[in-house]
Amino acid sequence: MATRTVQQTSSGLPDFLQFNDLASETAGGKVIFATDEWFAPAQNLLKRETPEFIATAFTEFGKWMDGWESRRKRIPGHDWCIIELGVPGVVHGIDIDTSFFTGNYAPSASVQAACLERPSALSLEGDRTGMAASEKELRHAAELHSENWEELVPVTKLKPGYADSCHNYFHVNSSRRVTHVRLNMYPDGGIARLRVYGVGQRDWSTVSSREEVDLVALVNGGVCLGYTDAHFGHPRNMIGLGRAPNMGDGWETARRLDRPAVLKMDGQGILQVPGSEWAVLRLGHPGVIHSIEIDTNHFKAPGPSPTHVLRRKCGALWRRQSRASGHCPRWWGQQA
Repeated sequence: MATRTVQQTSSGLPDFLQFNDLASETAGGKVIFATDEWFAPAQNLLKRETPEFIATAFTEFGKWMDGWESRRKRIPGHDWCIIELGVPGVVHGIDIDTSFFTGNYAPSASVQAACLERPSALSLEGDRTGMAASEKELRHAAELHSENWEELVPVTKLKPGYADSCHNYFHVNSSRRVTHVRLNMYPDGGIARLRVYGVGQRDWSTVSSREEVDLVALVNGGVCLGYTDAHFGHPRNMIGLGRAPNMGDGWETARRLDRPAVLKMDGQGILQVPGSEWAVLRLGHPGVIHSIEIDTNHFKAPGPSPTHVLRRKCGALWRRQSRASGHCPRWWGQQA
């Protein structure tokens, strides 16, 4: 039987959740350093999928967990990891998700950030379960002096990973461009996911005025500002990297319950379906639009019928609309 998600009011969840997750592995985010990954590797933090729990799943190192979990510390210090954002940008909010980590969640955490001029030489490859940072990795990590990076989230107590307490939301008040974040947990334990919500920021000084670019793409600073419905998939999925692997990586709305019981055509042969769905996307940079691609890959039966795009010069907004319904819209952030 399906589980119904409890409806929340617009004031119940932070607005920044509607921005892009700049650290997600689907956006190119990756963990480049972690002090300890004994029970579960830190790369799990960046999975797009929500965490899951399998009671019978174990590895040779202990209980399998869908997140990052270090062993109990028996030496001075605390555990931490460094994440290279898939899309550099301005961070507006952070979610430290402790889902299913109940008796083993990290008691406290903090987040720091920096904008590095050059990519770091640090990298982690393969399954890191049961591993800890080597002396060489520790030396390379020390060269970044990440302990001195700007603090986005101060040391804060976390809540356990039960359904009603697992999301630890933090508003970030910073206008600086960020390329890397450091997640600290005190002193050890587990965290399921780290979501770094913000808006991508590209260096447009290196782009020729004659170069064709996707102005609404996530990597170029595009962001969704509002929509009517996102029951099966958020509109921001449309501006993600590459082509969608499946329908779940697109924008799909719920079917309207007020649609006619029997559909009819008018005298011109046009099917009479009231209403429509729409999403508003802000471009990463003003520009002259030469072409628009609407990719309906994987949407065979549930694809939209007529679709049209409206533009607005001031504020560089796109309104992408598909016929079929029209619910109470959701807006956040600046609309201009």
